[in-house]
Amino acid sequence: MIQSSMAKIIGVIGGRRASKSLLADAEKVGRLIAENGLILLCGGLGGVMEAAAKGAKEAGGLTVGILPHDTKERANPYIDLPIATGLGIGRNIIIARTADALIAVSGEYGTLSEIAFALQLGKPVVGINTWDIKGVIQAGNAEDAVCTAIKLL
Repeated sequence: MIQSSMAKIIGVIGGRRASKSLLADAEKVGRLIAENGLILLCGGLGGVMEAAAKGAKEAGGLTVGILPHDTKERANPYIDLPIATGLGIGRNIIIARTADALIAVSGEYGTLSEIAFALQLGKPVVGINTWDIKGVIQAGNAEDAVCTAIKLL
């Protein structure tokens, strides 16, 4: 049986290195995504990506990792569906195109590229302590970020 509507996907983007506080925010974002019945999409590696996937997985959610490598084995342990692209940082466009909305938690230039792709594609981007650029809706905490992203779906 084919369903008429697909589950919404929220991408969580951010760096492989982040403070304990930001990792806690990312984990809470992931948990709230799962608790709202949404799919979590990320880059599948460590740092913010792993923290968000951990939060979603522990809350019973589905996690998808778009990996830069050509093997699935490098995904973090909380990824249910690892997608090995072999594209390196080129995988960032896949993340931006696949997500219905994105939440950026901190991040460096890789995160900036995902934000830019998402904004070019007309996808909403909510940020927690991330790049302060036109189009990114800044949120004060995980709850605010997820609520805002859901409203924009």
